Amino acid sequence: MHGPGSAATFSDSWVRSVNRRGDDPFLIFENSDGVASSWTYGEFDDVVSRVAGTLVSRGVLAGSAVHMALANSPAFVAVWLAAVRLGAWVVPSDPLGRTVELEGHIRRTAPTVGVCASSRSDVYRDACVDVPVITVDEQSSRMASLMGDSFAGWPDIGLTDRAGVMFTSGTTGEPKGVEVTQANYAFAGRTMAEAAGLVETDRQLVVLPMFHVNAQYYSFASAIWAGASVALMSSFSASGFLPQAARHGATAASLFAAPLRMILARGGPVDGLQLRHCWYAQNITADQYETVSGWFGCRPRQLYGMTETIPAVLTDEADDPDPSSMGRVTADCVVDVQRPDGTPVEVGEIGEVVVGGERGTTLFAGYLDDQTTTEASFRDGWFLTGDRARRDETGRHYFDGRRSDVLKVSGENVSVVEVEAVLAQHPGVLEAAVIGRGDEIRDEVPVAFVVVDPSANPPSSTELDQWCAERLAKVKRPYEITFLDELPRTSVGKIRKFLLNNSESGKETPK
Repeated sequence: MHGPGSAATFSDSWVRSVNRRGDDPFLIFENSDGVASSWTYGEFDDVVSRVAGTLVSRGVLAGSAVHMALANSPAFVAVWLAAVRLGAWVVPSDPLGRTVELEGHIRRTAPTVGVCASSRSDVYRDACVDVPVITVDEQSSRMASLMGDSFAGWPDIGLTDRAGVMFTSGTTGEPKGVEVTQANYAFAGRTMAEAAGLVETDRQLVVLPMFHVNAQYYSFASAIWAGASVALMSSFSASGFLPQAARHGATAASLFAAPLRMILARGGPVDGLQLRHCWYAQNITADQYETVSGWFGCRPRQLYGMTETIPAVLTDEADDPDPSSMGRVTADCVVDVQRPDGTPVEVGEIGEVVVGGERGTTLFAGYLDDQTTTEASFRDGWFLTGDRARRDETGRHYFDGRRSDVLKVSGENVSVVEVEAVLAQHPGVLEAAVIGRGDEIRDEVPVAFVVVDPSANPPSSTELDQWCAERLAKVKRPYEITFLDELPRTSVGKIRKFLLNNSESGKETPK
């Protein structure tokens, strides 16, 4: 288990690119009206200095927390980089979060100041009762309320100084606060830039929310490390994604499976694309992958990572990507697949993905004010992801679900990932999710939630049951099938499976 090689702070990474690329493009922002604004590295560094002046005037010092409830905007980027350069740390929350969620993040981090959109200030102030608030027009390139006197008294910053606390998306319950250091951000940037082969002339297209680490780690930090530029969209549009990529000359992007499926359902091929690279997470079907590859003009590469792992520790290769695989171990990352006793699995054997590294440098520093949970998430120095996988003789990894995604049906292990994959392969199904439900006789049974493809003939539950019967053992077949208009998701497309138990509409029990 080794360090990142050329350790650096995220602040250093920004300053280096400003010094090297000051007159070159850094950021293009397209607002919700389609109006675009742009800054060079040097111009945006001036913005960062003025935003830092405002933060300092509100009491922000090295070690202070700055809370943000901002959608994709130049304001988000400026506050983030200003805080990082001041040695402070950011706490980004979902800007559309409910008051109780925002209150929890604010209570647990005690920020010196909060920043939110003026359009949502009432909700935010209810959550920020004892915290000074700066409101900003997210759609404006001027950021007038953030622009103070330029600040130049930048402090010395340590590698393991805290730079952010990212609250996990809470797909299963109470979110944990993941502590991210200056070295973590820099390591993510270097590792992901090298994995994508980013160079100064590349341009990242960012449509995923900035408060999530995908946009921060894989897109912005990597662009800053390489001295490349970023085209930031105010929000994701399935029909607008490819036209935006063409319009702004994007060469690289990062998505999840759910946005890819939405693009397939609502988008279409466009001329003038320059995309040469696209990351994505979570499986899509082989047919969906081929269509996406044709539309994008490049073969997207799957990756695997978590907020805690910092970069994506598994990445598929550019030369011969396999859409069914999470890829091989990323350069400078340490990954194993282990049995419950900590021994490595054999080729083809399913085990838990574990990640090695140095806490606060190549791995997250820990969970905020929760040493017990931090220590319980490691075994013999390995971070336990909770995700199951197998690997082949070439080192490729194949996802097999979370530990919680394995059901015990009449004493047999059933992977919901396998059932979901079979359902998703039906030509009339856009996507599917499977959970376990208690059963007096069989202990647990799989139940399915299906979104039909709007461009196809919708299948009945009887048809889907027959489809599964031809492809799955009886114990794995869904006991119930519920048709939904959409699956409940977090802001970055992860399915909130704990909400599916409350879904009743469109339920059918296969006979």
